[in-house]
Amino acid sequence: MSEGIMSKAATMEIPISSNGDTGSLPEDDGLEQDLQQVMVSGPNLNETSIVSGGYGGTAEGIIPTSTIKGSGLHQPHPSPPVGGEEVVRGIAVEKFDIVKKWGINTYKCTKQLISERFGRGSRTVDLELETQIELLRETKRKYECVLQLARALTNHFYSLVQTQHALGDAFADLSQKSPELQEEFGYNAETQKLLCKNGETLLGAVNFFVSSINTLVNKTMEDTLMTVKQYETARLEYDAYRTDLEELSMGPRDASTLCRLDAAQSQFQSHKDKYEKLRADVAIKLKFLEENKIKVMHKQLLLFHNAISAYFAGNQQQLEQTLKQFNIKLKTPGAEKPSWLEEQ
Repeated sequence: MSEGIMSKAATMEIPISSNGDTGSLPEDDGLEQDLQQVMVSGPNLNETSIVSGGYGGTAEGIIPTSTIKGSGLHQPHPSPPVGGEEVVRGIAVEKFDIVKKWGINTYKCTKQLISERFGRGSRTVDLELETQIELLRETKRKYECVLQLARALTNHFYSLVQTQHALGDAFADLSQKSPELQEEFGYNAETQKLLCKNGETLLGAVNFFVSSINTLVNKTMEDTLMTVKQYETARLEYDAYRTDLEELSMGPRDASTLCRLDAAQSQFQSHKDKYEKLRADVAIKLKFLEENKIKVMHKQLLLFHNAISAYFAGNQQQLEQTLKQFNIKLKTPGAEKPSWLEEQ
């Protein structure tokens, strides 16, 4: 009891200055070590709270530090590196130059096209090449008509073969149920089955003919016409920049005009080289297309003639020989692959 009173008295005798600072005590070194240990082993500052009521205050004045951190404290945004800004600026300038060149080129070509339509501008014409191109377009239109008719023939003939097959099955069924007409129904069923078999063989030949014509028209000819379109665009650009160069050449020759004239000369030469290259490409493709067309059509027309003749002559052996001659293989019944009609 007396020890507790003495310790309490010792505690109350700690002097405090007017500023609230404690006086110098012999236990200061030990107190500092204890405070350091508390700071090291204490809770994380991010998880602490601020007590507004001071030491021993109530919990009503507790303000979590997370609210202060989220509301008032912000991390400074790192400024983008200088090199990144230069890259972005360079890309923007490059895109602007592309749009600018495209706009100028479109304006010149549109002006040249309108001048040609109204008969005010001159136009570069290669008579021999233009004639070949027009002939190719006309040939493509006619071949498209042949392709359409061949597909219609295939569809109608397929319906005929299916009808013959159904009719043969009906005759065969009646031959089993009509003893007095068994022979007549029997040979009619055999005839229809033979016609159906020959019809399927002819369909294989006609389908091969249609497929080859389709490749020639929609791939080979179309590829050549795509090159022709590129050539016509290059021709229009060539004439547009040629006209621009001629107009500058007829104007006054000052310093600014000479610079523009040099630039126009360079652009004209570039489009001239492109035009001449595409013109040579079109001439070569037209030549190869004509040779390929003759080779393909010679084979396909011979196939079509021999198959049709053999079928309507009732020569099954010649019809099968025609397919072997052109390496045409018919699909086996029950195969999982789509039929020729589905491929159309």
